[in-house]
Amino acid sequence: MKLFLASFFSGVAGAFPAFARNEHTGKKVVFIPTASLTEKVTFYVGTDKKALEKLGMSVEELEISAAPKDEIASEISGADYVFVSGGNTFFLLQELRRTGTDKLIVEHIQKGKLYIGASAGSMILSKNIEYAKHMDNPGDAPNLNDDFTALSVVDFSVVPHCVNVPFKKAAEKIIAAYSDTLDLRPISNSQAITVNGDVVETVAVEAKKRAKKK
Repeated sequence: MKLFLASFFSGVAGAFPAFARNEHTGKKVVFIPTASLTEKVTFYVGTDKKALEKLGMSVEELEISAAPKDEIASEISGADYVFVSGGNTFFLLQELRRTGTDKLIVEHIQKGKLYIGASAGSMILSKNIEYAKHMDNPGDAPNLNDDFTALSVVDFSVVPHCVNVPFKKAAEKIIAAYSDTLDLRPISNSQAITVNGDVVETVAVEAKKRAKKK
């Protein structure tokens, strides 16, 4: 199992080549932006895509809520990496289930192919995303019918943006409410959780210092 789970991929892109053993150049990435469809602020979608391209990967966007199921299956099976972007975690789960993409992603991971998640795309791999209600609105996914069972790929639950505005307080609420019942893994926008087989690590990229104005 090979997972690279971030809050904001662009913020930790510098750590990705080493994790991918510098075999990432030229790889085909299927980029799923679906979680962002319910959001007003979506700059991170374009920023993360550019970060992937800057690393030399070929990015193919796949909006699963509108794509035919056979196209989704073909794109994911032919991809080297699958990238699931941030946004509303509940809406993402709803559309993954509705289209059968949840099963395709799990199969992709089970084959040993690399998966990259950002924010909602990282949280969705947990067993259950109910804890995300402090960060996202479950009302954006009415078809879930309060069943928040997620992909169950990992035993822990990622808490993204733990020290970053505007999600710092939401992350604090999650930690306060669920730290006794869930294996929470809080990460900032400059951190990522990597999973390589049975080895789980948290990596960090030092933020670039802004040049002082003269």
